[in-house]
Amino acid sequence: MSGERIREGMTPEGVPLHFRVASAGDRAAAFLIDLLLVVLATVLLVLLASLALSSPSGGVPIAIALVGAFLLRAFYFMGFELRWRGTTPGKKRLGLRVIDRHGGALTTEAVVSRNLVRDLEVFLPLGALLAPEQLWEGAPGWAMLLALVWLLMCALLPLFNRDRLRIGDLVGGTIVVSAPRAVLLTDLAAAAQPAAGKEAHFAFSQKQLDVYGIYELQVLEDVLRRDAARPNPGELSAIAERIKKKIDWQGEVRDTQRFLREFYAALRARNEARLLFGKRKADKHHRDSHGP
Repeated sequence: MSGERIREGMTPEGVPLHFRVASAGDRAAAFLIDLLLVVLATVLLVLLASLALSSPSGGVPIAIALVGAFLLRAFYFMGFELRWRGTTPGKKRLGLRVIDRHGGALTTEAVVSRNLVRDLEVFLPLGALLAPEQLWEGAPGWAMLLALVWLLMCALLPLFNRDRLRIGDLVGGTIVVSAPRAVLLTDLAAAAQPAAGKEAHFAFSQKQLDVYGIYELQVLEDVLRRDAARPNPGELSAIAERIKKKIDWQGEVRDTQRFLREFYAALRARNEARLLFGKRKADKHHRDSHGP
């Protein structure tokens, strides 16, 4: 696509990683899906509260519904992005993911920061437009106009910067990208396997393979694919040295490319075995976890 923006980041190990910045249209569509889910859940809360109006508790159910709706709106995005490693139902549907803008692990602080700002970007100005009396009794017309201008400015900001960042991304140090493939392609894995009848030259222990997770597997795949298209022995040697140090490799490595390919194949097999048992190691910073 001609409008694609390919960005290069750097992992903490110094490995370059390429990813595609999400388009403004995909981001808007994902947000609308999430917003629709929030609205539907809020309506459900109100309906349940209305059914309970005949109870002796009087207006308590309505109050509970209002509090629940506020908490739902406040923590929907934050909760999903923390639990699902940078995705929400809307982002997952569009194949998007929030990551750290500089290649590091996505932190809780970054997720909280980018989502707290959403109130200022969207919900407060939207509330001032749809129900101004709830925010400011006797609100003048210019206040609604100001809210509309602020809402439009925030909505259009991603169109005027190359990384499609909104204010929350600028505050949290994040960027939304097209999510990497969940299933790695088979041709690279096949190339990494030893020839028929021959054993792998390098043997890795389970402890060594457990140092890294799916994220690092995808980074290594990206590196090996780039090397296949345009060999770069210096980059491979540097990456191999970092991996050897990280997994405490004691053996001698004469063929760097073979070492990395066999490590990739073993790491992939290890992660696939984890998934068969319902376990998922997101990256080296995470323990085994269950679920998406």
